[in-house]
Amino acid sequence: MKNWTVNDVMTEAVVSVDSAATYRDVVDVLTRHRFSAVPVVDAFQHVVGVVSEADLLRKIEYEGDGTPRLFESRRRRGERAKAGLRTVADLMSRPPVTVLSGTAIAAAARQMDTEDVKRLPVNDDLGRLIGIVSRGDLLKVHLRPDDEILADVENEVINQFLVEDSAKVIAAVVHGVVTLSGKVDRGSSVDIATRLTRRIPGVVDVISTIEFAYDDREALTAGMFFGVA
Repeated sequence: MKNWTVNDVMTEAVVSVDSAATYRDVVDVLTRHRFSAVPVVDAFQHVVGVVSEADLLRKIEYEGDGTPRLFESRRRRGERAKAGLRTVADLMSRPPVTVLSGTAIAAAARQMDTEDVKRLPVNDDLGRLIGIVSRGDLLKVHLRPDDEILADVENEVINQFLVEDSAKVIAAVVHGVVTLSGKVDRGSSVDIATRLTRRIPGVVDVISTIEFAYDDREALTAGMFFGVA
């Protein structure tokens, strides 16, 4: 079963800036490409930070007001100090939150949520920037055509894990929702088919009406409990 990774959905033609770029340089890049942030790279294409609109807007927010307030928080003082800086190296957020090439889409989504970021630069094994993946990119997997999803269900679930019952199980897909019907010998086969189908990229939900002749799930659970192979 194909495991979709960030490589399948990332943007490879990445626009980045050098750490020596100026404030005006970055504003130009962001407005020209309609980006909200860009990775900052060194001479070896290693990501050393990320500069965003939020980083740049501090300069406007605190323009002409460099005096700290008496009860101002440490974070606000830091932002005020950043407003007077001019190069990307000074303005960017670091350390950067990145993801390794080959990372599963689900893992990348969890990382985005944990780190509260909207995009992840993708690095190769040598730490070089090879792409960038956004929240929207991760959702592309759910735009897979129904016929592609159906082919995966039939080839990678029914024909591989329900070999003896494959002729008696029917799958259908509508808008990413998979319906499994038919009849198999064992109840455990229904659980396996449902669980594996949910893992297929693009599957929104699984509805199973598969009937079974013998419910072996209780026996299997008891065997595991008592150490019976």
